[in-house]
Amino acid sequence: MDQQAKLPLEPRMEAGKALVIAGVQGRYSKATVGDIPKLWDLFNTCIKDIKKRVGGVTYGVCHNPHNGEFDYMAGVEIPTKSDVPGNFEFIEIAPLNYAVFPHHGPVQALEQTYERIMFEWLPHSGYKVMGADFERYSADFNADKGTGAVEIWLPVGEKG
Repeated sequence: MDQQAKLPLEPRMEAGKALVIAGVQGRYSKATVGDIPKLWDLFNTCIKDIKKRVGGVTYGVCHNPHNGEFDYMAGVEIPTKSDVPGNFEFIEIAPLNYAVFPHHGPVQALEQTYERIMFEWLPHSGYKVMGADFERYSADFNADKGTGAVEIWLPVGEKG
C-alpha cells in the first residue's frame, strides 16, 4: 500500500469565490484520463498568450459529466470573460462551498485521491456534489520535479 492511501482524508471547508478560468480543454473518460498530461503540455506552450492572468495558480477543472465522460480544462484565472484571448475556451465557476483536499505524492496519483474522495469520503460525509470540481496547483508547482502543492476543491452542499 502506498503512502497516499494511508493518509486520512481530512478536508478543510472553504467558501469559494466566483472564478473565470481560461484555458484549453478536452473530453475524457476513465479510459482516456491518462491523456490529460498531454493537454497540460499543450496549455504550457500557449499560457503566455493569456495576458490578464490573476496570480500564478493554475487550475484543472472537471465539468460537464455525462455517460462516464467529462470535460477537463487546464487553465488560469482571468479577471472577466471579456479577457479571454480568442484561441482559448473559458468556464465560469460559481461561488460555492468547497471541501478542499490536499493531494500528497506525485501528480500521476491524482486519480487515486479522486477515487478515495468519491468512494470513501463522500458517501459518509453528509454532503452531495454541487457543481464542477477542480484541481488547484500552486504557483511553484512543477510536475517533473514533484514540487509545489496540489489541492482538489469539491463543491459540496448538505444532502437534502
